[in-house]
Amino acid sequence: MFNRLLQLLGRNVPRGEGRVGTATATDSIVPATDVTSFNPVRLDKKSLIRLHLQATNLPLAALKVRAAQSGQYLSSFRGRGMEFDEVRPYQAGDDVRTLDWRVMARTGKPHTKLFREERERAVLLWVDSRASMLFATRGVFKSVIAAHAAALLGWAAVKQGDRIGGLIFSEQQHVELRPQGGKHAVLHLIQCMVAQEKEVWEQAQVAPQREGNAAGEAALQSLLRLRRVARPGSLVVLLSDFRDVDQRCERHLAQLARHNDVVMFFIYDALESTLPPAGLYRVGDGRQTRVLDTAAAATRDAYHQRFIVRRDSLQRMCRRHGICFIPCLTTQPFAERLRDGLGLRGAA
Repeated sequence: MFNRLLQLLGRNVPRGEGRVGTATATDSIVPATDVTSFNPVRLDKKSLIRLHLQATNLPLAALKVRAAQSGQYLSSFRGRGMEFDEVRPYQAGDDVRTLDWRVMARTGKPHTKLFREERERAVLLWVDSRASMLFATRGVFKSVIAAHAAALLGWAAVKQGDRIGGLIFSEQQHVELRPQGGKHAVLHLIQCMVAQEKEVWEQAQVAPQREGNAAGEAALQSLLRLRRVARPGSLVVLLSDFRDVDQRCERHLAQLARHNDVVMFFIYDALESTLPPAGLYRVGDGRQTRVLDTAAAATRDAYHQRFIVRRDSLQRMCRRHGICFIPCLTTQPFAERLRDGLGLRGAA
């Protein structure tokens, strides 16, 4: 992360020169407003399981029905499809595409097929556990927020009878979870997220963070896999800092949004948005350190402007494709942000 800061600042400060303050990935972590009972840096199963107590009133219902088939009732859910119910005599105004030709041939009279909407729906979670997510200067690590938000959504989905699945990915590994129903599906999701995070932490200790192309390729490939498992009518929630998400990723997102409800939960830290006050700050990742000089107001303004451009670019992409955009700081209550953001879907 601090390599990114140096690149954005446009300078390479010699190692160890000067020191006014210290800012590392862990030194200034403090609890967020809704984080009092779990580790803000690492995942643990118990805290993720306890979230089932909070999994109420999350507005996960689909916004509208996108299939133009006649059914027994109209529902705000968009399930896996339409299930055959019965046949009745043709009535004026019935869709001719639903005529039952076999019954017509047998009786000599036109008959129409009736269908029943399937209420069960798949909720797919795209959980980013790349190295850039192992970061925060205040509140909770981005990786921890993503995992807790995913668990909360999983518990909420099974409470309303939906199936839960998705994809957990890092630079080294992709774990695909086929949609399943019941609490065992959420427990399996939790187990996979904890195991994936452990592996990413271990990898970060023995190898430097892979910047740029590797992280972008991981996001691209995971979106491609997500498209293959997302059936029309699914709710797809993307939990990430969306670093290195480019135009190639946007094409996959656009395809997903054509036939699914897509939500982008954008997690970021205050330091990614705004540099600290003027001074010299030592930053490190546990293996090496650098000193950032934030004395120049122009440097701080340019840094903040880069973040604004990136955030606005994500928002414009979401508007183009009808994707719900929910930003969340590492110091904000993620459950409240999810609840408010999901409740505002389609308000515009």
